[in-house]
Amino acid sequence: MSERGAILFARYAYPPNELGYCGPADSTALLRPTDIGGIERGARQFDGAWCYLEFLAESAGLDDPLDERVVEAYWIGNELLDRADPEALLARMRDRFRGQSGGTWREAAGRALAHHSFQVFDVYPWAGLLRASGSPTALSVLDRCRIRTGLVGAVDGESATVESRPLTWTGTALIPGPPRQESVRWSTGGRSLIPGLAPGDLVALHWDWVCDVITEPQAARIESTEASRLAPALAPACSGAATPALRG
Repeated sequence: MSERGAILFARYAYPPNELGYCGPADSTALLRPTDIGGIERGARQFDGAWCYLEFLAESAGLDDPLDERVVEAYWIGNELLDRADPEALLARMRDRFRGQSGGTWREAAGRALAHHSFQVFDVYPWAGLLRASGSPTALSVLDRCRIRTGLVGAVDGESATVESRPLTWTGTALIPGPPRQESVRWSTGGRSLIPGLAPGDLVALHWDWVCDVITEPQAARIESTEASRLAPALAPACSGAATPALRG
């Protein structure tokens, strides 16, 4: 099992777990980088994410779903996504998500992708709820649940001010809005999974948390992968679904 991959998974998975949306009951288990076995046990309790990690590892001929390359592919994106067959992913999902209503994933055909953005915009019904009603709650969940990029302007203790672009709803489309300043956390109670943060750092964000300091190519991959999800997720087939639970 990859120690680096396990820690990378925890960096991105901790925020929704802390909020109680998915993963183990004890979210602090993901903030113990010396307990890699504990992180792995916690990762297996992320019903949605673990399914994708297993699929990506199998597609790449790897025996570890927490291989660093696999984890990066799911949260950020890399070449492993290009090796994974969309139809094989859909077959896996029909078994894994049987009975889950909403979303456009059943009609995804050649565009299914083992990436967090696909889970957010195609599997969860929030995009359909937004299209059907313009719900501010749906818009907020989609914006916060996705992995988004930002630029650190200032650091104050365990918090930071970051400039990012929120999603906005035009009535017919989801698009990145004008840049805004938001307050986020990178550490809690002296515990963090990144060594530090400084003004000027380019970061990946999940809910109200800084997951990692990233490179320009990684930021570009996050943004381009998300852009490819937005229009299909708002297709008519995904409307009219019941309010979902978040299962990361």
